[in-house]
Order: sequence, then structure tokens, then C-alpha cells
Amino acid sequence: MNENLKIGVMASKLGEARDWRQNKKAKRKSSEKDTRRLIIEAAERLFLQIGFHKTTVADIARELQMSPANIYRFFTTKSEINEAVCTDLLGKIEAEAEKIAASRSTATQRIRKLIGAVETTHHKRSIFDRKLHDLIDAAITENWAIMRRHNECVAAILEQIITSGMASGEFPQGDATLATGLIYTACIRFRDPRLILEHEGEREPTLDQMIDFCLAAIGGATILDFPSKKDRT
Repeated sequence: MNENLKIGVMASKLGEARDWRQNKKAKRKSSEKDTRRLIIEAAERLFLQIGFHKTTVADIARELQMSPANIYRFFTTKSEINEAVCTDLLGKIEAEAEKIAASRSTATQRIRKLIGAVETTHHKRSIFDRKLHDLIDAAITENWAIMRRHNECVAAILEQIITSGMASGEFPQGDATLATGLIYTACIRFRDPRLILEHEGEREPTLDQMIDFCLAAIGGATILDFPSKKDRT
């Protein structure tokens, strides 16, 4: 075998070895991701049955027929599992919000659908999945970082809708960020799980009335002309 052929064979073998290592690493990452997903799903099932406070890492391990030590390979504490489940629940709301924002409806319709979807999801959970509702409640009460990120995410989606409404001429030009903050604050009773439960059964103001009020405010230049906080002296 001449020298060039030897070099070519060696390079080929090195390439195969590199590809094997990369494939093995990719499979391991995929497997770890799948296991993490299974842990979150098992935890959510147990949270729904007995509550997140009563569920232990040992319970989750038993549900998956694995050792607690294996659970701790993916989550260092039970609190991390609580946050992962909560993130999963909130992520479904965010995905629905993004879907609404991307729809072909008018900006007015999308705002109504967005706030309505958030309210409906939390209301249904407070009735049918009360123990999962308690997890979200704890995240708000204890000011978990994931809840702050969630609120920022939904508010950003709302601002995207308002901005598109201004660009299309549906709303007058103005401070979209300020308008978003005002609407998001005004509708807190219909997007905060605790307040939704607290005010359940009260006839007015209804969600439609509050959204109508907010949309009327956006339609007038007065509110949108208020100086933003950074502009005030």
C-alpha cells in the first residue's frame, strides 16, 4: 500500500471514529432529554393526584420505576422539578398566545382572544385541576423567576399585537409599550389565577366589558399620548 493510500485510509477511519462519537453524543443528549421529559410528565401526574407539596422525589422515582438517585441526575432539587412542571404549564399558555398573535384576525380580535384564552385556561384549571392551580398560585405568591418570565412573554406578545394594530391604522399611533402595560394591568383580574378564583361568580365587570373598556382606551389618543415613565421628570 503506497503512502497516499495509507493516509487516505487513516483519514477515513478517523472520520468514521469522529462521526461515531458525535452520533453517540447526540443519542445520549436525546436520551437525557427524553428522560427529563418523562420525569416532568410523571411529576405532573402526581401533582395532579396528591399535590406538589405532598409529592416527593421518591414518589416520582417509584412512578417511573427508577431510583431517586437517577432523578437527581436531571434535577438537583425537588424545587427544580416544581419549576419545570410549572414552566410546562405556562408554556402551553404562551404557545396559544403566540398562535393567536400570528392569526389573520384584526388586532382588536386578537387582543380579545389573547386575554380570553389566558383567563379560560386558568379558570378551567382552578376547577378541574385544582392541585395544579395550587402550583401556579405558589409560583405567583413566592415570586418565582419563571412566573416573571411568563408575564414578560405574554406582555411582549400583547405588545406585538398592539404594535401591528398601530402599523395597520386600526389603532392610532402612540406608545405601544405604555398601552400594553395599561391593558395588562387593567386585565389582571382575568389573568392572575388567584384573582380569577377569588372573584369567581361576580357578575361585573365581565371579561368582555373590561376588554371593551381597554379597546376603547386604545382607540382614543389621550391614553396613548401620556408620557412614558422614562420621559417623566
